[in-house]
Amino acid sequence: MYNVRFPGLGLSFNVDPVAFSVGDFSVYWYGIIIGCGFILALLFAMRNLKRFGIDRDGFFDCVLVGLVCGILGARLYYVFFSWDYYSQHLNEILAIHNGGLAIYGGVIGGLVSGCIVAKLKKISIPAILDIAVMGFLIGQGIGRWGNFVNQEAFGTETDLPWRMVSENTNEIGVHPCFLYESIWCILGFFVLYFFSRKFRKYDGQIFLLYLVWYGFERMLVEGLRTDSLYTPIFGLRVSQILSGITFITGIVLLIVFRNRTVKAVDQSEEISN
Repeated sequence: MYNVRFPGLGLSFNVDPVAFSVGDFSVYWYGIIIGCGFILALLFAMRNLKRFGIDRDGFFDCVLVGLVCGILGARLYYVFFSWDYYSQHLNEILAIHNGGLAIYGGVIGGLVSGCIVAKLKKISIPAILDIAVMGFLIGQGIGRWGNFVNQEAFGTETDLPWRMVSENTNEIGVHPCFLYESIWCILGFFVLYFFSRKFRKYDGQIFLLYLVWYGFERMLVEGLRTDSLYTPIFGLRVSQILSGITFITGIVLLIVFRNRTVKAVDQSEEISN
C-alpha cells in the first residue's frame, strides 16, 4: 500500500498494487490496467478495419502473434540492457511477474512479428501499421497508469505544482513521468485519428506521424526518469537514443513521401492536360 500525494494540487490517494487475492494467488492492478488498454485498442482497430482496407481474420492473426512476440520483445529488451544483473541471476530471466518489461521492446517485437504475419496474409503492411500505432497510443495512454499504481517510472526531484510524493520517491517531490506520457499518448491518439479521417494521403503516413509524435515526447521525458536502461559502452539512455532516431527518421520519411506525392500529382495533372 502506498500513500501517493500531489501536495501542490491538494490530492492524496492510498494505492494498493494488488487488486484482489484468491488464496496465495494475487491479481495486480498493473495487469488489469494493461489488459483494459489492450482491449480498448483492439475494439478501436476492429471498428476501423474496413476504412483501412484490412481483412478481419488476417488482422486477428497479426494481433495474436504480435501480442505474444510483443511480451517476449519487452522482456528480452529489458534483460539485454540489464545483463549485468541477469547474467548473475539466470533463473530470473523468465520471471516476468517480478517486473521488467520495456515498452520499446514490446512495440518492436509486436510490430515486426505483426508485419511478418501481414506479409504472409497479403495484407498491406503500411495500412496495418497505421491502425496499429493508433491502438498503441490508446494502450500506452491507459497502460501508464499501471506505473502509477506500482509507483514506478517516475522522474527526478522537482518543486512543480504537480509533483508526486510517496514512499517509493523517498517522500521527495518528483516528476510524475507516467502522467506526462499518458496525457501525451491520449492526446496523440485524438490528433492522429482526426488526421487519418481528414488528411491521410497514403498508407503508412499515420505510422510515420506516430514515430515523430511519440519519439519527441519519449526523448524528453526519458531524460527525467530515474530508472532508465543504459547502453553498456557509453552509458547513454537507451530509450532516449532510440526515441531520437525514431523522431528524426519519421520526419525525414514524411518529407520524402510528401515530395513523392506532390510529384505524382503534378505528373498526373500534366498527363490530363
